[in-house]
Amino acid sequence: MPYIIIAGAALALIAALLLILYGASLTQTERTPPQADYCAENEYMQFAIDEARLGIHNGHGGPFGAVIVKNGRVVGRGHNMVVSTNDSTCHGEIAAIRNAEKALKTFDLSGCELYTTGEPCLMCLAACKWANIKRVYYGCTIEDNSMIGFRDSDLDRLLGRRENARDYLVQIDRSACVKLFTEYSKLDKTIY
Repeated sequence: MPYIIIAGAALALIAALLLILYGASLTQTERTPPQADYCAENEYMQFAIDEARLGIHNGHGGPFGAVIVKNGRVVGRGHNMVVSTNDSTCHGEIAAIRNAEKALKTFDLSGCELYTTGEPCLMCLAACKWANIKRVYYGCTIEDNSMIGFRDSDLDRLLGRRENARDYLVQIDRSACVKLFTEYSKLDKTIY
């Protein structure tokens, strides 16, 4: 009888090791971005830039990173992963909202603020409002997005009404975020 227990434990250990080894071979290692020669003045915007740089240097998508802050603490983060996931809705803000809601175990992000490298598209702006995020701080404008091949302004012309959110959207650190966009434009990337 003890041999059966020992043999069963040994098989379980071998199975666990194989699973770990097999799983490790399936995961992609992410490249660490090179050191940037620019930085944001606001620490949370810097976190958003760092998140965006992680994404662009790993081919995940555009230069859009976001962090969600509650009571001075980052509770969620995300970057654009449209290309790597083949999901046109996986923008940086959406990824950060999902991450924060999972971490906080709630769909209500009341009291939270979102920092993002680019002015949110209308989908992300609506998601921020649905999540009850109290304010959004952004770096680059919708017009800046067009300089790197994004067509957010097309949707704005179609759907409009962005001017109604001007008290909700606050622009900060545009200079650092434009440098991020410039860094992105020099990379081999997929425009979508």
